[in-house]
Amino acid sequence: MISERYIKMLGAMLRGSGTSLEVFFLTLLFAIPVALPIAMGRMSKNKGLSFITNVFLLVIRGTPLMLQLLVVYFGPGLFIRWLNDLGYDITFRWNRFAAAIIALSINYAAYFAEIYRGGIESIPKGQYEACKVLGYTKAQTFFTIILPQVIKRIVPAMGNEVITLVKDTALVAVIGVSELLMVAKERQGALFSFMPLFIAGVFYFFMNWVVSVVFRRLEKKLSYYN
Repeated sequence: MISERYIKMLGAMLRGSGTSLEVFFLTLLFAIPVALPIAMGRMSKNKGLSFITNVFLLVIRGTPLMLQLLVVYFGPGLFIRWLNDLGYDITFRWNRFAAAIIALSINYAAYFAEIYRGGIESIPKGQYEACKVLGYTKAQTFFTIILPQVIKRIVPAMGNEVITLVKDTALVAVIGVSELLMVAKERQGALFSFMPLFIAGVFYFFMNWVVSVVFRRLEKKLSYYN
């Protein structure tokens, strides 16, 4: 019969799993659409906009995600403290979960943007010229002709990044968000058992298996573009 402490462990780990899933889905919800304007800025003929976007991408992709989590969580508080030292009276409270979502969304938007850019630039220029001859506007050309082809081409790369995101949700523990791996470590110490870490590993494996299946089916569904 399962002891009461193991039942409590499973309950805590289920709650931790729920937090990990929330982080995962909310990050995708914000990062996927935000990445498109970043990609367009990267490819812009406006040198100023392109330069700023390039610097942004270089900073985000060139620094550890863990550091970005710490900066997003602690940075605003330090800035407010500096303003208060200057004589301003500002009260600020930062939510750990919100900081985690913002940091992850910014990070993954940068990576998704480069995937989008690669997909967009892989489309032959002749297609743009053909659309122009047929009387399509730039918006019609992009959203009805170019974007569907881009989606098909970037699905494998996007799948890899989403699988990485499943594992990166564990990093939010660095700012105190009680996700699955953090709960597993706490329960391991309390129970002197490897079982909590094993259960956490099974969860991450199952999540990545589901993501792999979803993207594999998506590739097959879009195969008519080949």
